[in-house]
Amino acid sequence: MGEGNVVASGLSPLGEPDWLRASAGAMSAFGRADWIALDRQRDALLVREKPRVVLELFESLGAEPSFGYEINMQRHGLQSATCALRDGRDEETVVVALLHDIGFTLARDMHGAIAAMMLGPHISEANRWMLVHHPVFLDYHTPGHPSVDRDARERWRGHPHFEWTATFVDRYDQAAVSAAGEILPLDAFRPMVGRVLGRRNDAAGEAAA
Repeated sequence: MGEGNVVASGLSPLGEPDWLRASAGAMSAFGRADWIALDRQRDALLVREKPRVVLELFESLGAEPSFGYEINMQRHGLQSATCALRDGRDEETVVVALLHDIGFTLARDMHGAIAAMMLGPHISEANRWMLVHHPVFLDYHTPGHPSVDRDARERWRGHPHFEWTATFVDRYDQAAVSAAGEILPLDAFRPMVGRVLGRRNDAAGEAAA
């Protein structure tokens, strides 16, 4: 069936022309061969498509206004990544800096966990832990806030990743909200995103809660 016929029939195009299409109308009717093919094809598709989807989501934040900072959340991520790059951090850390707040608009209270889940298979356990916990560590840097517990992060003092999280938030989060600071364009980071999301870091384990 040609591509035009596929679209006309209501079927979505397959990732590759030789992939198997499960034709049963419900998952409960799929057979063993269907599931083996679907698992293989899904994994291949995710490797290829994830960087594109992540970058498109990040790009969409460019149209978002600021809620009061000098720069919006997209430029915050770009400035964070720029600072990490200028500090000589590795590509993983630069990409983590770029995307650490990608879920902020969607779910502010859980945005750290969203970033950790999205990047988790591709990054170190230290960076996953940092992403999950960085919103609480950020509170330390709000001495003028009338209702924030600046010492909330102390519950984790002594954890192996406490110091790295404190360093990241101090250098690449709370300080990356200035219109006067250097902000490289997204194109400077696209290849890094592709490389980091194109690998797996299976040795790092699951993100800590």
